[in-house]
Amino acid sequence: MTAPLTSSARTALAEKVAATVESVPGVAFLRPGLADRLRSTLPRSAPAAGAAPAAGVRLTRPREDGPWHVEIHVVALRQARTVEVARAVRDAVELRLAVLLPAPPAPTVAVTVTGLV
Repeated sequence: MTAPLTSSARTALAEKVAATVESVPGVAFLRPGLADRLRSTLPRSAPAAGAAPAAGVRLTRPREDGPWHVEIHVVALRQARTVEVARAVRDAVELRLAVLLPAPPAPTVAVTVTGLV
């Protein structure tokens, strides 16, 4: 059994997952959340400590001894095949999480392509 992640550890994990997703060919960007949309109208500043995890990545764990559930929402490039982008994102995230969270049970990863640009 693994120890539960603190809020800051969960945020750091979400940021690592987000960086992995953004490095996959065919991904334009993670789907922005409402806070990101509102923030885009305000002047830019450094992110606050303890800021919300990356938009487009949601980590949940219904039971302390159960697997992590990772939901990813991305916007893909129009010229890329959507299903291939979704599979590549899932595979990349599963590989990254195998390193970051090696203790069983393995996390489940769901990828949704929410738009094309």
